[in-house]
Amino acid sequence: MSTWPPTLAQYKADQKVGESDTRDDERYRSNLDAAVAFVERVRPGFNYTDHPGSELPAPTADLALGTIRLAARWVARAKSPDAMVNMGEMGTGRVSSFDADIDRLLGIGRHQGPVFA
Repeated sequence: MSTWPPTLAQYKADQKVGESDTRDDERYRSNLDAAVAFVERVRPGFNYTDHPGSELPAPTADLALGTIRLAARWVARAKSPDAMVNMGEMGTGRVSSFDADIDRLLGIGRHQGPVFA
């Protein structure tokens, strides 16, 4: 998965949503588009537009996967605006505002490299 930007089909495959299930495609697409825009803004060191004269590297597979997982996290958070999710007999659980694995894939948060002012 090294295509950029990640596609809705890639999102649905990663989240195990059947291709024929189109009920939430608009919500998935809007969250994926927002995640792509976010990643392009916070990780500017890549050739996102596939410009032939650019010396920047192409987005990596882990960046694409992290973008998909970020979009999926936003979909899950939208279902629980109070950051709580009902887990049936186990009670409720908290949906955290960040995921260390996603941050690691994207190289953001505490997994970001050093920044010089």
